Amino acid sequence: MLHHYAGPSGPDPAFAYKKRLGALLFLVYAAVYAGFVLVNLISPRVMALVVFAGLDLAVVYGFGLILLALLLALVYSALCSRRESELADKEGGE
Repeated sequence: MLHHYAGPSGPDPAFAYKKRLGALLFLVYAAVYAGFVLVNLISPRVMALVVFAGLDLAVVYGFGLILLALLLALVYSALCSRRESELADKEGGE
């Protein structure tokens, strides 16, 4: 496999957008995770309740956190790609 120098890259015009979006999605995830921690802290017995297909709340919530992280990563990627395309079209049209 050949590896070539990618060439010079300039400043990213979408950087500010990506930074804000990343921070927003981080806060969304942190809030949901904080809920998980608070339930464990305030009422750990609630986590033992069976809520779905014989699984307790702790397992369902944990898998939900994993799925949420994957979903937020896909949303971040899609929105950033769209923004980069918009800026590229705008830059190319001028």
